[in-house]
Amino acid sequence: MEKYDYNDINVVYEDNHILVVVKPQNLPTCGDASGDDNLLDCLKRYLVDKYNKPGEAYLGLLHRLDRPTGGVMVFAKTSKAASRLSDDIRNGEFDKRYLAVTVGTPREKKGTLKNGLMKDTEKNMVRCVPILTEGAKLAVLDYKVVESKSELCLLDINLLTGRSHQARVQLNFMGTPIFGDYRYGANKSPQGYNLALWAYELRFPHPITKEIMVFRVNPPQEDTPWKFFDINTKLQLIK
Repeated sequence: MEKYDYNDINVVYEDNHILVVVKPQNLPTCGDASGDDNLLDCLKRYLVDKYNKPGEAYLGLLHRLDRPTGGVMVFAKTSKAASRLSDDIRNGEFDKRYLAVTVGTPREKKGTLKNGLMKDTEKNMVRCVPILTEGAKLAVLDYKVVESKSELCLLDINLLTGRSHQARVQLNFMGTPIFGDYRYGANKSPQGYNLALWAYELRFPHPITKEIMVFRVNPPQEDTPWKFFDINTKLQLIK
């Protein structure tokens, strides 16, 4: 297995309790069936080398991003921090915001999507089903249209639940698949580009000091389709 160079990972913030980084696109968050190297193991190697730790470093995985999704993530460097941040996630005190570029513009400028999601574990595919379907998990997200250009639309997304492939499946079901999503939007999305879904903001109380920590990381502005939008200006307008 080829190992990812942790020097290529952007460390946004680090203290004795948390580690905030930018997850590269197409790098798994943690180990999966592919057997490929992953962000969690890569960051553990970073901690071992940086602090000359014997054996394996502790690093708590608090949330995940799909393999093709990039953006800001936080990890816990102690079990106490992991426990407190996990409680914050369960209690709704941990906010994750995303930007997405969709093919097509939603009819409503802002709205809430509520769907039942059913996962086919063998195919690693998720589909929308009626909410009361047996085995379905409720998925809820808020979206807001930031800007539309030609056939593309920049959305600000707040995931109120953390279901697998949630934003990709729900937006495709609405008729506006995410640009570059070959799994769920293959009939509409151009080929040969990264998925245009980016975790741009984290907001949560520090596990020890309780200070509200806010981290914002822009998507790669030089890449298609992000380059068609003035991301810096638009993010300043998003509340």
